[in-house]
Amino acid sequence: MSTPSVIESEPGPFDPDVLADPWDYYRRLREQAPVHRDAHTGIYFISSYRAVSEAARDWETFSNRFGVALNSGGADREPSNTPDAEAQRHPPVDTMLTADPPEQRRFRKLVNKAFTVRRVEGLSERVHGIAHALIDGFVADDKVDLLARFAQPLPLTVIAEQLGAPHEDLHLFRRWTDGFLLQLSGTADEAGRREAQRLISEFQEYFERRLEERRAAPRDDILSDIVHATVEDERSLSVAEMLSILQQLLVAGNETTASAITEGVWLLIRNPDQLELARRDPTLLPNLVEEVLRVATPTANMWRVCKRDCKLEGVEIPAGALCMLRFAAADRDPAVFPDPDRFDITRENAGEHLAFGLGIHFCLGAALARKEMLTAFETLLERLEGFSFDDTAPAPRHRPNVLLWGFDSLPIRFRARNEARRTA
Repeated sequence: MSTPSVIESEPGPFDPDVLADPWDYYRRLREQAPVHRDAHTGIYFISSYRAVSEAARDWETFSNRFGVALNSGGADREPSNTPDAEAQRHPPVDTMLTADPPEQRRFRKLVNKAFTVRRVEGLSERVHGIAHALIDGFVADDKVDLLARFAQPLPLTVIAEQLGAPHEDLHLFRRWTDGFLLQLSGTADEAGRREAQRLISEFQEYFERRLEERRAAPRDDILSDIVHATVEDERSLSVAEMLSILQQLLVAGNETTASAITEGVWLLIRNPDQLELARRDPTLLPNLVEEVLRVATPTANMWRVCKRDCKLEGVEIPAGALCMLRFAAADRDPAVFPDPDRFDITRENAGEHLAFGLGIHFCLGAALARKEMLTAFETLLERLEGFSFDDTAPAPRHRPNVLLWGFDSLPIRFRARNEARRTA
């Protein structure tokens, strides 16, 4: 299969403008080359729903051990989403996201019980309490940056509490998340990379102390589970392994959900007929969550390394090739989702999206993310009305990021509904 020249002649896949508005680029990739080798980087971009699904399920061919490949590809391979190991207290190690079975399954077992449907349902009352408390903080105003005041602190508070962190340390979690996002962006300059490494080292130092505390005095939280867990009853986890797991839980446990909540409100304002439909029929809210996830796909892309020569969609991919699964492109594939750019909360197959991945790396926190999103939309619609964009503030923009998709802010206006004030 030849690669159409129109793709090669335009800004590259990591151009900041493409990253901030990738949809036309994704469309042309799906139509012209659903499996496309970029001439400059040598990276294979996989964009159709069928091809992404096939690769995501086949971990024996498409490995998640991509850290070494990203760091060893030479000057023409960009961008690296792994930090300089020497700049951190503990170098990155492969655990859940960047491991394959059998190791990946062992690590995943350690935190599975924290995200079971039963445990998530047990958190329901607390999630509702946090959502109402956050709205209490700005309901007397007529405008708010919804990302900063609601969408970010809701999942961030939940994951911080699950990690046993005191509420007064919440601002640290936000700062560290920003550091990890800078590392993942693929667009940071040298100063930005150094700042990301400093923040990651700060995160590691903080949790080293917390882990030692749990070693001496266990509690009923994820930290204690991790400290006292063993891998296949053979050995305890190393500090580097524990920190790797915690890092993944922190970022995956708040940033992607915050992005989805923010994007959902943005979509509802831009589609007032869907907002009115959601208000009239609250039974549609679970499907609203799925359609938001499909359209937003906060984890827009993810790396893989081809372990053996193979053929995908008629394209030969050699062993050792670095690949990128474009989940966001797949979630707008018209072969699966008719009129894919239309936001439709009644879409019958919205739940077939790939926003949580597929196969062995299906998102561990999917049930919790869905619970937080559903609670967020329920609470916002219950407490507020008259949603519109705040035209006195800068227009929200999507942050350029190689892997993640999300706004930098969402300034909105609203009216408080006539109801008694609630607190957590």
